[in-house]
Amino acid sequence: MDSTVPIVIAGALVGFAVGLTGMGGGALMTPIMVMVFGVNPTAAIGSDLAASVFMKPFGALVHQRAGTVRWDIVRWLLPTAVPAAFGGVFLLRALGDGDALQQRVKYVVGAALMLAVVGMLARMWLDRRRTTADGGNGDTGAAGAAGAAGEDTHVPVRPVATLLIGLAGGVIVGMTSVGSGSLIIVMLMLAHPRLKANHLVGTDLVQAVPMVAAAALGHLLVGDADLGLAATLLIGAVPGVVAGSLVSSRVSGAAVRWALVVLLTGSGLSMLKASSTAVLLGCLAMALLGTLTAVRGRRAAAAPSPPGPRPLDSRVLPLARDHGQKSSRS
Repeated sequence: MDSTVPIVIAGALVGFAVGLTGMGGGALMTPIMVMVFGVNPTAAIGSDLAASVFMKPFGALVHQRAGTVRWDIVRWLLPTAVPAAFGGVFLLRALGDGDALQQRVKYVVGAALMLAVVGMLARMWLDRRRTTADGGNGDTGAAGAAGAAGEDTHVPVRPVATLLIGLAGGVIVGMTSVGSGSLIIVMLMLAHPRLKANHLVGTDLVQAVPMVAAAALGHLLVGDADLGLAATLLIGAVPGVVAGSLVSSRVSGAAVRWALVVLLTGSGLSMLKASSTAVLLGCLAMALLGTLTAVRGRRAAAAPSPPGPRPLDSRVLPLARDHGQKSSRS
């Protein structure tokens, strides 16, 4: 196909962003395939999920070897996430068929992208709070949010909340392919606020493997997944993920995250058929918010630390003792 090379390049760029920031690729790849390459929304969703089935295990294996997977939380997520992801495919089909279905799917994906923007903003805000509480500079990059030493490593599971997270996240992923790395991880952060950041990422990646596989299987059964397109995406995405992961350990991903927020805002509003003026204003608002946040972070990092108690001068100590002795004699 004529667009093979551009799709490989797009897969590499999305994979690099995923490796660099830890967010899911569906929020980027699905709108790119729809708006840039003209792929039907349902085919884009199914193909992206099929590609993710082969991408997710790479990151999951890394976290499993590092011991940053909370298997007890995974076991409470999967009973609802897997069937919800599979059922989300057929819920999407209930929206109609033909051109009407494709248009409605665009709206659904657009809404999911805006939810992903909210999720990324919430995640950066929570990361900043965590880092600030632990005496850091509030960096929200992949390296800066790697985990805080002061957090409880034995956070108890909240079963009901975790089951509901799996249910909501599974439905959204099955319907849109968006949310496995941008929405579920934020919900996990809210339900388990003391859980280490690297444990959150590892747990989310591991549970996403069977969840995404269930959603991909559903799309394959209804004929949405294009395995050739998925394979083309993987040619660029796999090395892109590896490269992004390597860079993330050396470079802060804060600026990249804000760039992705701007991109997702524009993509989501475009999918929702917003006017060009609304798309431009939305992107400008997010860019301005990112700039102000960066300036505030630099000022906070440059601000001097509050002065602590000054040690007593050695020349003052004898005077203090003499004064104390005179007071006792009097």
